[in-house]
Amino acid sequence: MVEGVDRQEIIRVENLTAAYEGEVILDGVTFEVHAGEIFGILGGSGSGKSTLLKHIIGLYKPVAGKVLIDGTDITTAEGDERVSILRKFGVTYQSGALFGSMTLLDNVALPLQEFTDLPPEAIRLIGVMKLQLVGLAGFENHLPAELSGGMQKRAAIARAMALDPEVLFLDEPSAGLDPITSAELDDLILDLKRNLKITFIVVTHELPSIFTIADRVIMLDKKTKGIAATGQPAELRDHSEIPWVRHFFNRSAGAAAA
Repeated sequence: MVEGVDRQEIIRVENLTAAYEGEVILDGVTFEVHAGEIFGILGGSGSGKSTLLKHIIGLYKPVAGKVLIDGTDITTAEGDERVSILRKFGVTYQSGALFGSMTLLDNVALPLQEFTDLPPEAIRLIGVMKLQLVGLAGFENHLPAELSGGMQKRAAIARAMALDPEVLFLDEPSAGLDPITSAELDDLILDLKRNLKITFIVVTHELPSIFTIADRVIMLDKKTKGIAATGQPAELRDHSEIPWVRHFFNRSAGAAAA
């Protein structure tokens, strides 16, 4: 067991098959995510990483299979039950997807305004607190365009945490960032995991981040449309029986030395 990770199962994907316009992208994918871990979804271009993520968060319905979140299948849930499941997680996208005409505080406050009955002052205080958690105290009234890329990513995480979710999904969180800013974002993710006990599911291809933050990963295979390998990154790098999996993790000097 990975140190600091509860073995309680918070998400389970069972025999998930996904297709676009009749073409199967993923076929019979099964895995589980444990509460409190940072779980990575890896694979080459076109392997179905983003497709899998969108199915887990309920944006797409699978051709077959289940996605159980705390034991409830999001693929069939409707009405209040579905809303209850959606409240359990937050999502950040590769671009950050902040509303450019709104301040950071207004961006973070939006989910609270939409999904709670809290008074405006309470919403403001929560928004300020969430921005403080990601290192953006004092930037509440800035617009996204006034910030660096790394700060925009942090603000997106703050908004994703607005409703105190159990799980955060991060889609390519380090994309477009320089190595120093990317490392700082990794440190933030680890701090949030330790201090708030948040479970993370991260889609990424950044090797330094994988070795720094991921407790376990799955490797998607475009050819088989399934999972080629599951495990801790260092174990897969050094001991996987599949050559291309070892190659993936050793394709840079930094990764090989990690």
